[in-house]
This record gives sequence, structure tokens and C-alpha cells, in this order.
Amino acid sequence: MAAISLLVAAPALGDDMERARSIVAATCAACHGLDGNSVVPNFPKLAGRHPDYIAKELGDFISGRRKSDIMASVVAALDTDDFKLLGAYYGSQQPTPGKVADPTIAENGKKFYFEGNEQTGVPACEGCHGTAAEGNRKFPRLAGQHREYLIEQILSFRTNARSTTRVMREVSVRMTDAEIKAVAEYLSSM
Repeated sequence: MAAISLLVAAPALGDDMERARSIVAATCAACHGLDGNSVVPNFPKLAGRHPDYIAKELGDFISGRRKSDIMASVVAALDTDDFKLLGAYYGSQQPTPGKVADPTIAENGKKFYFEGNEQTGVPACEGCHGTAAEGNRKFPRLAGQHREYLIEQILSFRTNARSTTRVMREVSVRMTDAEIKAVAEYLSSM
């Protein structure tokens, strides 16, 4: 009996992924890529992010909790029932690796990612985002993300322009510009 229900569920899952792919192609791909690997440094890569995290962020754009003029209008045109579907779609995509622009800065960023800065009270990034920076349902995948996007987001937390996570606000105000650039370089190289 379990095998029969599994066979019946399989086509439905395929239909859902096809629906998600259709939504992505029509709405999301221009900025984030059909496979979630944006080639534009200011648009985040979504491939490999946790499905629940993506769905939550879409909800935050709808509610106004997370601000973006571009995303607010795009997400407003979507059916909120599709948020989990889009999360599952992008979460199932294979992330592309990043590139190292400056190996010395990336090495400093790696040290900061795993150790933080005890003198200024900045905890290790690894504590929330994981050893491989793959994130989870609460914290985003950072591995391979565009350095420009990472820098922009950390600075948005610092200025409270992005206030969805109090922890990141507290962390970002303690980070120096050099630490922000270094950790972004390291993460983008993964």
C-alpha cells in the first residue's frame, strides 16, 4: 500500500516542480537565473538555499518586514501558496562555486568566519551558518554567494536598513569594513 501511495505522489511532485520552474522562468530567472545561480553580483544566488528560508524571505517581502522595491513588486504578483514550492525548487538546484579574487583577503575572511573577533565581541559566523556555510532553515546559505551582495547585506544590517534579524544587526555594527570585505571574499570563494 505504501508503494502505491508513493507512486501516486511522485507525479504530483513532478507537477509541482514543473509549476515552480514555470514561475521561475517567467518571474525570477532574469535576476536569479533559472537554476538559482545569478550571474549579476548584486542579485543573490538562491541555488542550494534551504527551502523554508526562501519561503520565509518571500513572506517577509510581502509583509514589508524585509524591504526591496524590486522584490516587493515581484513577490506581490505571486501566489503566497507558491512560496514553499519556489523554496523547494531553488533548494534543489546545484549551487555553482565561487571564485577567489584575492587569496590573502579570503584567508583573513576564513579566519574571521571560524573565529570571529573576540576583542569586539563578534562571534564566529560558523555558529549560525554552519561549517561549510550551507545555512539551514533559519540562516541562509552563504557559500559561493556574490561578494558584492554579501557586503551590501551586511552593511544593510549595520545601518538597520535590513532589520529581519536582530543578531545580524548586533554582529554587523561590531564588524570593521575590512572584516566585512574579508569574510565576503572568503564566502564568495567557496
